[in-house]
Amino acid sequence: MSRSLRRGALAATALAFSLASLTACAAGNNAQTMEVKPDNAATSVGDIKIQNAMVITQPDLESKGPAVVAATIFNSGDKAQTLESISVDGTDKKAKLTRGKDDKDSKPNGPLTVPAGGSIVIGGKDNASAVLSNSREAVKDGNAQRVTFSFSSTGDVKMQAFVVPADSYFSKWGPSALPQSPDGKPSKPAKSGKPQEPSTGSSADPSGKPSGSAGTDPSGNASDPANAGEQGAEAGTGTQH
Repeated sequence: MSRSLRRGALAATALAFSLASLTACAAGNNAQTMEVKPDNAATSVGDIKIQNAMVITQPDLESKGPAVVAATIFNSGDKAQTLESISVDGTDKKAKLTRGKDDKDSKPNGPLTVPAGGSIVIGGKDNASAVLSNSREAVKDGNAQRVTFSFSSTGDVKMQAFVVPADSYFSKWGPSALPQSPDGKPSKPAKSGKPQEPSTGSSADPSGKPSGSAGTDPSGNASDPANAGEQGAEAGTGTQH
């Protein structure tokens, strides 16, 4: 075989190896997540891996309605863990956790169970939700703010997550928009703290729950991350394939 043919064969082999590596990587935690854009926060601490973490606010920049935390959480251990709380730096309250439609292990409202060898998706229709009430002043679109996930065994897992409004692509992952008044501005909350009923002609549903999912397939994994995560005193960073 001539030198040129040998070089060509080696180049083809290298390309095939590279593609095989990417395919193998996609067959892991990222195989089913091609819906959520890459570069969202991700980290691994012990048996816990968190991908596609982000804070999603109301689409209206002037709205003071709830925001949500969205993420996909994996537990590679042989024992279930409980996600006890989620908090965002700058807010004075922890997110209200509500289990997903098919979650039979968690209570309706409160800590969420991450099954052994399994995962949960926070955010999206029929998935678990984590709602931050009236957090517009503390959560700013375009920022990267620290989010702390507290687990029963792993403890605190801290990471920087992007803050984005629930418009365009993220509209299906973020909180439901507040009902609009006739002048097009969000209605003011009633004394109970809940949004008032929509005015005549308004069809918005002020559920306060996320309307989309943070993972490709709600039951699957999350897309390629690029941001760092840390546990407690800034544990290391990890970029996923």
